Amino acid sequence: MANTLDTILSALADPTRRAILSMLLEDDMAVTDVAEPFQMSLAAISKHLAILTSAGLISREKRGRVTWCKLEPEAMRDASVWMQGFGQFDRMDLDAFERFLDAELGD
Repeated sequence: MANTLDTILSALADPTRRAILSMLLEDDMAVTDVAEPFQMSLAAISKHLAILTSAGLISREKRGRVTWCKLEPEAMRDASVWMQGFGQFDRMDLDAFERFLDAELGD
């Protein structure tokens, strides 16, 4: 679990990756749509997506010529279980995670 937890927390440490996860809470998105709001190259966004994929936080699927990204909320389980161990956090759910992301991103 430690390696998985380290990978997830490391992926969540970047504000761009947290913003991407927040976007994917709404629905699956094509990579080009994920990249659109950011002032960075498609290659840079692809690196962020690779880190999120490696952490298991998202999955990517090729449909025709378009690669789609999908949130994998189950991957947060290790982080949620770890936080629960401190007794000060409730069970993490998607609504709470979305509120956290909104607060962090100032939306």
